Amino acid sequence: MTTATLSYKVSQSKAASINLFNINWKVIFFLSILVCFSMLVMYVFLVNQLTGGTYLIKNYNKEIESLSRENKILENNFAEAGFLGSVQNKTRELNFEKTTKVTYVQILDNSLAKAK
Repeated sequence: MTTATLSYKVSQSKAASINLFNINWKVIFFLSILVCFSMLVMYVFLVNQLTGGTYLIKNYNKEIESLSRENKILENNFAEAGFLGSVQNKTRELNFEKTTKVTYVQILDNSLAKAK
């Protein structure tokens, strides 16, 4: 053997002894599987929460729309009741009476009030 081959073998043995830590690939593989599984579980949980939230928002929007419609109806009824009540009070103050018989005035052909 030559001196180059002998020095190469010596340098390789020194380089192998300098290795600071040994990587345990089984532990890394197990941890990566565990992380992937936990991420999958969290994904399912978060999608479930999101779906539940959108369902609640949709129901609340329907309830808001129905309450808004009911509010408009009640506002109209209140406005009509207030107006009708004030009109009835005013008619009592002015001593109006309910009409029972309506008669129409007939305009003759030779009268001045006839429009041409």
